[in-house]
Amino acid sequence: MKTYVALLRGVNVGGHNKIKMTDLKVALLSASFESVTTYIQSGNIVFKAGSENINELQEKIKKVIQKNFDLEISVVVLMQETLQKILTKNPFKERFSNDEAELKKIYFMVFCDAPNENAIIELNKLSVAPEEFIITPDIIYLYAANGYGKTKLHNNFFEKKLGNKSTARNLKTLSKLLEICSLVG
Repeated sequence: MKTYVALLRGVNVGGHNKIKMTDLKVALLSASFESVTTYIQSGNIVFKAGSENINELQEKIKKVIQKNFDLEISVVVLMQETLQKILTKNPFKERFSNDEAELKKIYFMVFCDAPNENAIIELNKLSVAPEEFIITPDIIYLYAANGYGKTKLHNNFFEKKLGNKSTARNLKTLSKLLEICSLVG
């Protein structure tokens, strides 16, 4: 059994796509996922599964949500090791490692599907100082200098520009999910 993290896109945001995490946990346990743990209400799940096929796991979770909550939700599943790499490769980590206020301005937008490569090239030409972003094939690292609530570089902006879906999390959330993985694993 491997340990995974599932990130649900757009759950319990602005009164839309409401799912109680306790109900989701029960539904996933009933669908043969093991050691299911949820973190906060925005759709963060740590679980164990025998399958190593990420696409299968994503589809299975989508079907559980559709069946139990009648919602079409995008799901990103990451292996524990992948989450560790995302956090390790965070290009802003070193610069702000001793500044708690600045660390709170670091966000990660994990792609639900592959972005348009030409759009990535075009976006990389964009300068939005003092904010910064770095796009990789799987994720956008964002430093929202004025805070995520004030940035124009939010999830919807990148989705429009890249022609794909993604789900955003802050550094604290991803770090906590990795900690939960180590407790479950």
